[in-house]
Amino acid sequence: MCGIGGFSLSVNENFYKNELDEIISRIDHRGPDDKGFYENQKYSIGLVHTRLSIQDPSSLGHQPMISEDKNIVLVFNGEIYNFIELRSELIKKGVKFKSNSDTEVLLNLYMLEGKEMLTKLNGIFAFAIWDQRSKSLFIARDHFGVKPIYYASLKDRFYFASELKAILPALKENKNLDQHSLQEYMTFLFCPGSGTPFKSIKKLLPGEAMIVFDGKIQKKWKWYLLPIFKNKSKKLMNKEFAIEGIRKHFRTAVSRQMLADVPVGAFLSGGLDSSAVVSYAREQNKDIRCFTIESQGWEKESIISDLPYARRVAKYLKVPLDIVQINPNNIVDDLVRMVKIMDEPIPDPSALNVFYISKLAREQGIKVLLSGAGGDDIFTGYRRHYALMTEHWWDWLPFSAKRFLSDISSKLNQKSLLNRRLAKLFSGATLSGNNRMVNYFHWIKRTDLQKLFSSEFRSTINNEDADSTMIDFLESLPSKTTKLERMLALEQQYFLPDLNLLYTDKMSMAAGVEVRVPFLDKELVEFVHNIPDYLKQNGREGKWILKKALENNLPNDIIYRPKTGFGVPLRSWIRNELRELIEDILSTTNLKNRGIFDPSTVQKLILDNQTGKIDASYTLLSLLCLEIWFKEFL
Repeated sequence: MCGIGGFSLSVNENFYKNELDEIISRIDHRGPDDKGFYENQKYSIGLVHTRLSIQDPSSLGHQPMISEDKNIVLVFNGEIYNFIELRSELIKKGVKFKSNSDTEVLLNLYMLEGKEMLTKLNGIFAFAIWDQRSKSLFIARDHFGVKPIYYASLKDRFYFASELKAILPALKENKNLDQHSLQEYMTFLFCPGSGTPFKSIKKLLPGEAMIVFDGKIQKKWKWYLLPIFKNKSKKLMNKEFAIEGIRKHFRTAVSRQMLADVPVGAFLSGGLDSSAVVSYAREQNKDIRCFTIESQGWEKESIISDLPYARRVAKYLKVPLDIVQINPNNIVDDLVRMVKIMDEPIPDPSALNVFYISKLAREQGIKVLLSGAGGDDIFTGYRRHYALMTEHWWDWLPFSAKRFLSDISSKLNQKSLLNRRLAKLFSGATLSGNNRMVNYFHWIKRTDLQKLFSSEFRSTINNEDADSTMIDFLESLPSKTTKLERMLALEQQYFLPDLNLLYTDKMSMAAGVEVRVPFLDKELVEFVHNIPDYLKQNGREGKWILKKALENNLPNDIIYRPKTGFGVPLRSWIRNELRELIEDILSTTNLKNRGIFDPSTVQKLILDNQTGKIDASYTLLSLLCLEIWFKEFL
């Protein structure tokens, strides 16, 4: 896991080495072990790499890696999990290797097969290859978007990097905000698709690649499509076959992802997904070191703490467990730091847990952590999956009754966890089809969001709908897909890469740690997609088939425990530890000077949340993170 960046300029543009220095200085935290540059002023190409040494930490794995004939140059961030098999194939074809790194395998695979090599890869990656023979730059991102890559295509100048902040100087004064993206951050807590807060900076999508020639994007294409587009039949998949297939593919995935020349540890929240990963990882390393979080304040929110379950799993599996104590007194400084690290104004405090754990792991000499991320997005497990499957209980009601359900549930006292969930469930009752499905991802109603914006800002967004990116994706899906399949595809396309995986990458890399996600092994994901819906979401029981597959690995009180998120007691923090920061950052003066949000509406929101009239914790955190982001990046 590393940091990469660089540029391709038109031959008529001036080449400035200080731009490479600027890029690498902003991503050097991603690779504290080594750094490297490649300059080709004749063709106006510059590449940089910062290295976190995982596979073959010797100097033979140094990047940028250059072919013997000097024609091919590679910078690579990530891991190729099937590189040993690929290496053996290449050796049979006469390729000779100097190192044991997956980077050299990637370089030689490209030299033999060109862009077609992508179909052979199983891993997490973002890479750029300069091919002097075609005078082009080839850039690609992994199947599910585990590793991020940003780019800016300016006039005759193209820049890319692992993090947005690294190419921000290239914009110079052209830092125009993307109003549509700002609406998406406020609506979903993340920006689905290629958008970022800046109009000029985009994200390469998961499973996407591009060719850059003479400072311009010549071609961009999707090289990998989600399994839902492959229309395989699920009719022949029974319970026993599904269980055996899950065990086989998951064991292989964990085994592959434990391959490293440095110590490997694991997240252990006590939830099903992280516990499953650790149970299989223990087959490779009985003493794998595990890490969890202890937060104060859960008791104020009537939410079950994960910590007792994490301890239970660690004791059952006989693995060491390190517990990170979160000090609420540090949360103000940590939240500001989180926004700076993340590049994007993503208001998910779960990101802090990743940072705290990664920091402790690195202090103990562990560079790689296994995560349970992705389990809910391929097997089900979120409350919205159950809600989706129960719509038939009330969807037959007349429109007036649905509107009544929506109105009355939104007026319930939001201090109650049950009331908040009812309000969430029926917030989209009057909607239908794709609009209702996307609504499950909303944290604020469109009408309420419009009221938060200033009249001046509203006039610039031209009634754009934050839902459009997701709606367009849903409309592109094959017609004979079920509602649950569509929901899972939406999560795999956007929710995972643009929120969970993004903050996992940024926050872990800020601590110099690589996080791997066995649930997103390509072969496992494609197998699980073909498991019928009723084996995934069985009545109220999400992940039903995964739970059955794990009954030999974990005790039933862990497998069938109530679900909690890998989160923090945010509502308590908003009303207490973060209250002063909110009053400062979201003051009437600050908001008026910024001109994006209406000060009086925001102040009323703060008051209504504080008194418990409404639950606007995540909306307030969104506003707070946006304002912190504005101060840092504008």
